[in-house]
Amino acid sequence: MTSRPATSGPASDDLFHERWVAALTALEVDVDEAERSLTGDHVPAGRDPWTPPGGLGPLPAALRTRAEELLARQLEVARQVTEAASMGRRQARAVQAMRANGPARPVYVDMAG
Repeated sequence: MTSRPATSGPASDDLFHERWVAALTALEVDVDEAERSLTGDHVPAGRDPWTPPGGLGPLPAALRTRAEELLARQLEVARQVTEAASMGRRQARAVQAMRANGPARPVYVDMAG
């Protein structure tokens, strides 16, 4: 059983292709937003997570390269987000360690005598 439209022909193939284009475009918008958030210049809007539209069926061969490029971008953004989160945790631990030692005390060294 396939998820392709029940009718066959140029119009249904075009609709099938356009539904995939719309799904890939939605994913690209999310990746664009995630990339911008990594620069610190953009705070992502609170949105519901992406869910795949029902009944898409198999990816049209004509969209394979676009989908592979999108997957590569998603994986790179995921790696960068993981790295940024790790760096943030390390910085938070360093700040906490400095606070745990109490306020800094001035130290004077007598150079004259």
